[in-house]
Amino acid sequence: MKPDVLLIGPFFEPKQRELENLYTCHRYWQAPDKPAMLASLVDRCEVIVTSGGRGVEVEIMQVLPRLKLVACFAVGVDAVDVEWCRAHGVAVSNTPEVLTEDVADMALALLLATVRRIPFGDRFVRDGRWLQGAMPLTSSLQGKRIGILGLGRIGGAIARRCVGFNTEIGYHDPRRNDGVDYAFFDDPVRLATWADVLIAACPGGSATQGVVSREVLTALGSQGVFVNIARGSVVDQEALVELLSSGALGRAGLDVFNDEPRVPAALIALENVVLQPHQASATVPTRTAMGQIVLDNVAAYFAGKPLVTPV
Repeated sequence: MKPDVLLIGPFFEPKQRELENLYTCHRYWQAPDKPAMLASLVDRCEVIVTSGGRGVEVEIMQVLPRLKLVACFAVGVDAVDVEWCRAHGVAVSNTPEVLTEDVADMALALLLATVRRIPFGDRFVRDGRWLQGAMPLTSSLQGKRIGILGLGRIGGAIARRCVGFNTEIGYHDPRRNDGVDYAFFDDPVRLATWADVLIAACPGGSATQGVVSREVLTALGSQGVFVNIARGSVVDQEALVELLSSGALGRAGLDVFNDEPRVPAALIALENVVLQPHQASATVPTRTAMGQIVLDNVAAYFAGKPLVTPV
C-alpha cells in the first residue's frame, strides 16, 4: 500500500505527477464532498502537500490526528500556521534557495520595465504611434538610490544586481547585516524617504502585514518607484492605488496582490504601473527544482530521515 498524501491544490504538473505515482494522493480541491474526504483520511494521512499561495487551514489539519508534515511548494509559508504546527508536532518544509535568482531577476525586470516604460514602448510601436513622433523620454536607473525592504536571500540577490546599474543601496531588515556595507535604516519610512526606488523583498505573514504603509509610500514621493515581488499583504493596497492615481507616488511594478488573481480595476487602468501575474519564480528550471525539494522532503519523512528543508 502506498502512503496517503493529502494534496490541497495543484502545483507544478510534472512534479505533481511524480508525487502521485509514488503515493496515494487525494486531490482536496477537486473533492465534491471535502468533509467526507477528510473523514476517510483520519486514521492514515500523515502528510499534506500544498502551495505557498494556498497554504492549508488549521481546520483541515485538526481533522487529521496523524498529521506529521506539511510540505510547502514555496519559500514563503505565511499561508500555513507554523506556530500551530509546532505546537502540535507537525513539521513544515519549504523550498528555499532554488528560487532566489529567478525572483531577483523578476524584481530587476519589473524595475527596468517601470523606470524605462518598456510595456508602454512596446504598445507605442505596435499602435503605430512612432510614425507620428518620438516616444516621450523616460527616467534612468543610473545613480538611483535603491531601498530594499528585507535583505534576506532574495533581497541580497536583488541588491547585487542593482549594484551593476551604478546605484546606491540601502535596506531595512529586523536585523542589521554586518556582512554588507549597504546603508542600514531602522525604520521603513526613513528608508523610503532616502530612496528613489523601494523594493519589497520581505516575507509575508502577520509580522510584515501592511509594512509598506501609506506613510511609507508617501515618503517615497511623486518621483518614487515601488516594486513588489514579496506578498500583496506587505503593502496597503488601497493607499497604493490612491497614491498612484493621484500622482503622489510615481510608478510601481507589481508581481503580487492582496486577493490574487483578482487585481483592482483601478490598478489595471493606470499607465504608471507594470503588472505581472505572480510570475517571479515561474520558470521551468525553478519550478522543477522546487517540486523536487517537495518530493525529497516527503520521501525523507516516510523514510524516517531528517527533512531536507525544514522551516
